[in-house]
Amino acid sequence: MLKKRDLHECHALYCLLNDPSVSPYVRYQCHSPEEYVFLTKQLIDEEEQKTTISRTILNEAGLPIGTIDLYHIVNHTGFLATWIGAPYFGNGYSQRAKSIFLSELFLEHAIETVFLKIRKQNIRSSKAAQKLPYVKLANVSHSELYGSINTREQIYDLYRVERIDFIEYSMILNQGVAT
Repeated sequence: MLKKRDLHECHALYCLLNDPSVSPYVRYQCHSPEEYVFLTKQLIDEEEQKTTISRTILNEAGLPIGTIDLYHIVNHTGFLATWIGAPYFGNGYSQRAKSIFLSELFLEHAIETVFLKIRKQNIRSSKAAQKLPYVKLANVSHSELYGSINTREQIYDLYRVERIDFIEYSMILNQGVAT
C-alpha cells in the first residue's frame, strides 16, 4: 500500500494531483509534470537528510494514487501531508495509508508527535481526521504552534497524533482482532 518515492510514478501522480478537487489541498503546487519530477527529487533528497519522510500510496493493483509525507521533522516531531486522487475518494485509502505510515513513523523512525494542519474549508479532510480515535484537536493544547501556522487569519485547524496514543489504539485494535 505504501512505497518509497521514485521518479517513475511522477507522471501518474501529477495527473491525479492536477484535478481541481485535489490541487487546492496539495502542499506543493506544480504547474507541469517536469516541475513535479523536480519536486519529487527534492523530497527524495530531504529524506536522505532526515527532514522529510515521503511515501507513495498505492491501490490494490499497485498503481500510484497519492502521497503521504512527514515534513519539517525537528526534535522527533513533524507535519503530516496526505493527498489521494479524486477517482479514489471514499474508498478508505487515506485512513489505511495514515495507519501504515504512522506505524512506520512511530516504530521505525522514533517520531513522538505528528501534527496535521487542515484547512478549515477542507471538510473532507477534517471529517477523516476526526474519525481516527488517536487524532486530537490541538488548537488549544499547542496554541503557540497553532498561532504560528495561522499568522494572518485562522485558515487551519491543528491536530496532533502522539506516539503513545497511536500505539495504545493499535494494541486495542489488535487485541480485538485476536479475540
